[in-house]
Amino acid sequence: MKSITVLMVCLCLISPALGQEYPWLQHYDNTNTIKARFDVPEKYKRIPAEEGSFAQWLRHLPLKEDGAKVLLYNGDKKWNQWAHCAVVNIDVGNKDLQQCADAVIRLRAEYLYSRGMFDSISFNFTSGDRATFRDWISGKRPRVNGNKVTWTRNAAVDSSYATFREYLNTVFTYAGSFSLSKELKRRTDPCDIQIGDIFIQGGFPGHAVIVVDLAEDKSSGKRMFMLAQSYMPAQEIHVLKNPYNATLSPWYDCDFGERIRTPEWTFERADLKRW
Repeated sequence: MKSITVLMVCLCLISPALGQEYPWLQHYDNTNTIKARFDVPEKYKRIPAEEGSFAQWLRHLPLKEDGAKVLLYNGDKKWNQWAHCAVVNIDVGNKDLQQCADAVIRLRAEYLYSRGMFDSISFNFTSGDRATFRDWISGKRPRVNGNKVTWTRNAAVDSSYATFREYLNTVFTYAGSFSLSKELKRRTDPCDIQIGDIFIQGGFPGHAVIVVDLAEDKSSGKRMFMLAQSYMPAQEIHVLKNPYNATLSPWYDCDFGERIRTPEWTFERADLKRW
């Protein structure tokens, strides 16, 4: 009897997404990922990522076919097709919601969902109110009136992937670069950069890009990194070119000085932050 009870408890704790590293996909091709497609610069090596970590997950993000165009949420092509070197194989939805900071939130939340870490999926609205996936699972939904947010339980208990996506769309609606920038912790040394770190300027509009891969010089330890973004209007997440160093592109040098210029935004050194 005791063994049956223990088994039932264990089954209740298992997320329906466990074992699905990229649950939005029907088929995952490990030969077409960020790591598989892009070599590191000469004399560099990829910094090891812990098994099951966010860093490893980002490095192995699936890509669309080489040469794919960046599409907007409505299916149109983005006007600027020279900023990217690859398109991440993840949907953007059919509404103008998943923009820059939202894409960063999406990637973080998808990773946590894939690991069954439901209690860690939590983001702030611009109002400062906390929106947790655990509350959403329990059936609570927000009612927003200006800057006032109240939560009431008016839905069934559900932790499915479809419900997770509904939660994210609500977060995308009421959160953004302003709120996300306040949640993150500032980093003072870009040469200590890690996969998953974010360059972010909170504002209306602001912008955010996320570090998706990292390499270091075998001798000096100097680091290079790769960036991905979405933008406005909502568009597919894409890996950025380095428009100011064609030889190094798509890698960026961590020793970039006081500013780092990406194809569509310039960030300050102090804009680097971490979860």
